[in-house]
Amino acid sequence: QVQLVESGGGLVQPGGSLRLSCAASGFTFSTYDMSWVRQGPGKGLEWVSDINSNGGSTYYADSVKGRFTISRDNAKNTLYLQMNSLKPEDTAVYYCANRDRDYWGQGTQVTVAS
Repeated sequence: QVQLVESGGGLVQPGGSLRLSCAASGFTFSTYDMSWVRQGPGKGLEWVSDINSNGGSTYYADSVKGRFTISRDNAKNTLYLQMNSLKPEDTAVYYCANRDRDYWGQGTQVTVAS
């Protein structure tokens, strides 16, 4: 069955960095465009970033552009999100999903606070 399992979240100080991972199984990961989506406390879902199936094209929300980098390793069936210069407003549960939103992970909490 399809599984997306995020990891790498945690508590970090403002200005710090985290790297999220999303391990995929149960589908042909290398053929799917993938996304990171987040949900802050009391807020709706917010799209963060997309990457196409071969990793050659990436897209970012203006709120994270220049600070976050999405990447993937199709040999390892894994999606990544490198987050630098983190801000308190980046605090959220981060989800990986395929771009068409058929498949979702369970989410990983990222908290940016001093």
